[in-house]
Amino acid sequence: MAFFYSCSTQKDNATNRGLQNLSARYNYIYNSNVLLDTYQENLSQTHKDNYDNFLAVYIAPEAIDYSSTALANSDSKDLGEITQKAQTIVAEKGLSNYVDDAYILLGKTNFYRGNFFTAVEYFDYTARAYKKDNNVFLNGLNWKARSLMQLNNPEAALKVLDSVIFILDSVKKDKAEPLATLAQMSINQLDYKKAIFYLEEATKESNKIHSRTRWPFILAQLYEHEKEYDASLKYYTKVENSNAPFQMYFNAKLSKIRIYDFLNDQSSDRKTALLKLLKDDKNLDYTDQIYYEVAEDYLGDKDYSKAEEYYKLSINKSLINPYQKGISYLKLADLYFKDLGNYVNAKLYYDSAATTLPKNYKGYESIVKKAQNLEYLTKRYQIIAMQDSLQLFAKMPQQAREKALDELFEPKKEEVVADKKANNGKLSVDRLNSSNKQNNGKFYFSNTSAVSNGFSDFRKRWGNRVLEDNWRQSLKSSAQVNKETQNAAIGNLPATAIENTASISKEEQIKAYTLLFPLSAERMVKSDQQIIDAYYEIASFYQQVLEDEAEATKVYEILLARYPQNNHLDAIYYSLYLDYAKTNKAKSESYKNMVLAKFPSSVYAKTILDPNFSAKQNALDLEVNKIYNVVFEDYEQKQFPQVINGVNEVNQRFPGNSLQAQYEYLKAISIGRTQHVDSLIIAFEKIIAANPNDALITPLVKDHLVYINENLASYKSRPIALIDFDGAEPRFVKPKEIIVVAAKPTIKADPVKVLVEQEPKKVLPEKVIEVIAPPVTLPAITKQADTLAATKSTVTVAKPIDNLFSKAESNTYFYVVAVSDVTVSVSSSRFGVGQFNRGNFSGTGLKHQLQELDEDQLIYVGDFGSVIDVKGYSEGITPQLSRIMKVPAAKYTGFYISKENFEKIKNRETLNKYIEFFRNNF
Repeated sequence: MAFFYSCSTQKDNATNRGLQNLSARYNYIYNSNVLLDTYQENLSQTHKDNYDNFLAVYIAPEAIDYSSTALANSDSKDLGEITQKAQTIVAEKGLSNYVDDAYILLGKTNFYRGNFFTAVEYFDYTARAYKKDNNVFLNGLNWKARSLMQLNNPEAALKVLDSVIFILDSVKKDKAEPLATLAQMSINQLDYKKAIFYLEEATKESNKIHSRTRWPFILAQLYEHEKEYDASLKYYTKVENSNAPFQMYFNAKLSKIRIYDFLNDQSSDRKTALLKLLKDDKNLDYTDQIYYEVAEDYLGDKDYSKAEEYYKLSINKSLINPYQKGISYLKLADLYFKDLGNYVNAKLYYDSAATTLPKNYKGYESIVKKAQNLEYLTKRYQIIAMQDSLQLFAKMPQQAREKALDELFEPKKEEVVADKKANNGKLSVDRLNSSNKQNNGKFYFSNTSAVSNGFSDFRKRWGNRVLEDNWRQSLKSSAQVNKETQNAAIGNLPATAIENTASISKEEQIKAYTLLFPLSAERMVKSDQQIIDAYYEIASFYQQVLEDEAEATKVYEILLARYPQNNHLDAIYYSLYLDYAKTNKAKSESYKNMVLAKFPSSVYAKTILDPNFSAKQNALDLEVNKIYNVVFEDYEQKQFPQVINGVNEVNQRFPGNSLQAQYEYLKAISIGRTQHVDSLIIAFEKIIAANPNDALITPLVKDHLVYINENLASYKSRPIALIDFDGAEPRFVKPKEIIVVAAKPTIKADPVKVLVEQEPKKVLPEKVIEVIAPPVTLPAITKQADTLAATKSTVTVAKPIDNLFSKAESNTYFYVVAVSDVTVSVSSSRFGVGQFNRGNFSGTGLKHQLQELDEDQLIYVGDFGSVIDVKGYSEGITPQLSRIMKVPAAKYTGFYISKENFEKIKNRETLNKYIEFFRNNF
């Protein structure tokens, strides 16, 4: 035992320390550093830099996603061998002077694997354990700061870097890497002056390859950003003359051309110099970048048509660089949006940019928001195009229409290449089947993974494209446009009318399409109204959301030219009065006078005369809502004389209030509960006369009158028009004809509900379309006072949330109004929802119910059979919610939801998650 102990390598003596130092240094540390240098070199060669932004001062991997296979793929043979050698030093060479180096190596291997939390622990331990050795201490702090920066924890990283700065002057060598880390942190903090200082110092301290290529290129970028063009030119030239990778060399050359342009103000020469680069075969892979730079020059010269042309060339030539393609998509979208005012095209290119660019791209959320907002415009332009086409067909003579339809629906002649060696020219199906068998089920279209990858590759190259013929064409013939319009029209047919146009005959397609033509005067009026509403909503959107007053004015003028008399004249005149206020005082005054003369009692006229009208109106509306709830409580308690008196008092105190029609309805029903039917009919007729355009109450009252007139003799025989029912009393409607409107009626045995419960009416296909997609009015907004609570089409961009909810299609959908307060009564609000349903969706069997959560109340309407149906209902009820809901607007929100998702809402947390999910996806 004594002999073996004396020969042990762990014995702390000079001999063993020397042996351990020798083996640790040359057998482990040296070889590990060689392997690490090789790994870093390979990493730099495979790393793809984005030359549109500042290059990273040092290359680091992304953080590991432990839920994927990235962890296994992140390791490499070199990193594994380095880890093994470092662990051997820690375990067996504890007497050597290289244990600190071993811990640093273990930290670095975890860093390059993307395991930054573990790396931080290794570097932190090394810095604390070897604090007296300034070089080791500095090295540990430097790599700890890098790991924290990769974890997106700049606060902690800055504290570590403060210690780095403090200790930096106490060491004489190995200062380049800490200086590089400080430079990267300065870039992250947008402190480019400080970044230049640190990187200059780092370049002086290092003789490695990155100090001769990468760091000079970053310095050139920083100096260019700071408009120090001479210094920038010097460093770009240094990179150009070095042995930098070709892509870096090429970008340095491009940047030099750009800087010469700044220095000499010769943009035409720059374009010529850029286009000359296309003649060099070595630049073939960078054609997209060259065209992009040329487009940028034309944009700077405000030659928008040329800029558009070269951005499109950049997109078309971008085959291997999806990032450059995404940038070109984005710049073209911005060109359409900001300079050309073509918002439809802008939406398409924002879509493509969002699909192509990585989600960590700076400003990515803004791109998605713009694309989703502009979809609002696109849909309304499509409505106009479709209705114009349908009207065009409707106005044709019968013979000409039939000929045009015959040509429009003429099936394409597809060329079928037959296998000549097959039986009598038939396709060789056996050959295809045998080929599939030989592929062992790996046929492309049978492999969902391959199809998915192919689709992703297609989107990266071509962006979002509509599934259509001639999809590469940007300019299409009128025949193609008509074909697309016809397809859009067929796509809007109800599912019961057409399930699959591709599988039906030409005659059936023509017949289905003909159903959409506004051939009668009544249907032509409805078609015109759709166009009017679409133009009005487009103009309002330009004015309110995009704040493009010039474009809003243009669309308002188009609407007035096409339809001088329409139902939005008061809002249009007022909007033009506002839009012309800065540019044309005479026109502004003219439209102001039109509002005052033609619509003296409108909210717009009142706002013109009193700029504080909006604030006063808001306070008034709150008071009117509050009193309505009190009157409604009396109605629920069947205190009908008190209801009549309460309504009369409100009319005297607040004549013409926003809930006037609803108050009058409660009064009318109360009259019906206490007086003869003649008094009820008079009350109903007064409501219609006073509120002819009311979309909530007037349709309901008209239905009441129709039913009363059909059963007038029965009503005339009663002393009281609407009596409470008991078993001995006859009902207004036979039981088999009753349609339940509410699962839990607000008023027990309410005869009003029975009054309007009728047998469902048969709805024609065109009626189905009108129900599914009712026009939505976007109120005009004032800039002096918020006269109307305009619903801006803002979009909350997706935040990382779990996969609790699904976009899968369902057979049942609900429309939901969520009230974020369980202490308020929603009885009157539910009553308003019922009024809307009976007046606008009579015979559909819709029910409205209440579900209470711990902190919220959910009024939900259903059942809807498809997302199209519930979306149409949502668009119809949304403009009326401010009148239907008797709670403050800040306390409720509306959305639609599938039954499966609705069942997952258990509390406020899941409710908020769904609202976020709804905004992101619908």
